[in-house]
Amino acid sequence: MVSHDLLVRIRNRLDELNRSERKVADVILADPAAATSMSIASLAHAASVSEPTVNRFCRSFDAKGYPDFKIKLAQSLAGGTPYVSQAVEPGDAAGEYTGKIFGATIAALDLARREVDPARVERVVDYLTQAKQLHFFGLGASGAVAQDAQHKFFRFNMPVSAYIDVLMQRMVAAACHTGDVVVILSYTGRTRELVDIARLARENGAVVLGITAPDSPLADECTETLAITAPEDTDHYMPMTSRMIQLALIDVLATGVTLRRGEDFLPHLKKIKDSLRDTRYPVVEGDKKA
Repeated sequence: MVSHDLLVRIRNRLDELNRSERKVADVILADPAAATSMSIASLAHAASVSEPTVNRFCRSFDAKGYPDFKIKLAQSLAGGTPYVSQAVEPGDAAGEYTGKIFGATIAALDLARREVDPARVERVVDYLTQAKQLHFFGLGASGAVAQDAQHKFFRFNMPVSAYIDVLMQRMVAAACHTGDVVVILSYTGRTRELVDIARLARENGAVVLGITAPDSPLADECTETLAITAPEDTDHYMPMTSRMIQLALIDVLATGVTLRRGEDFLPHLKKIKDSLRDTRYPVVEGDKKA
């Protein structure tokens, strides 16, 4: 583990903390993942201290307050051994690192769920529902999510494409016009090519939606964004929890479009589903599902 890891810093400073702050530290260290979803009142109660004590404890670890501390704590759970997650130790057995990775993913998804803005979701669904043509752009791990989005959205009876090559994305953006919607997926929002492509698509009349980091260069070029605040450093580690959050948000948007289309659209979705019946072996007795 590296020195900036919050959990390591807490453990290293246990002897420096006063009695009340030590109680807060003990609760956090006993179950860090659970602590990321506690309110300040819940943590204070669990540690048998006051809420001001919890705030004082958080500020002593360079956090602006309790919400900022929780983000740093979640980051501490999700970064670490190269290409895995910080909670994983080099000597962990399969049972240990499996549980830790699932735990970090669950914590990150829960954090994203609590921070997503329903009003922004509604606005993005509005744009998607009105699209005459829909394009999903992503690179690397986000490219796989873009392809998953194409698989979901082609069912809505509109032209849908996914592009994971920068040159193709640039050409498509140059060919965009009013009525087109481009969705760009980027965890960092700092990839120069994607920022340029977002600008190009908007200059040609397209609506550009970003699933990306808030206040990033890409977010600044988008018509509307859904923020991703996954506690993950993809500059050093391979994308894990951030990719899962992107997939979950795509499911949220696909569900929103389905509901917006209403019951009259359900026969179309059923027709697509029914087309797969002959591709499957029949269910045999004892099977719970196909």
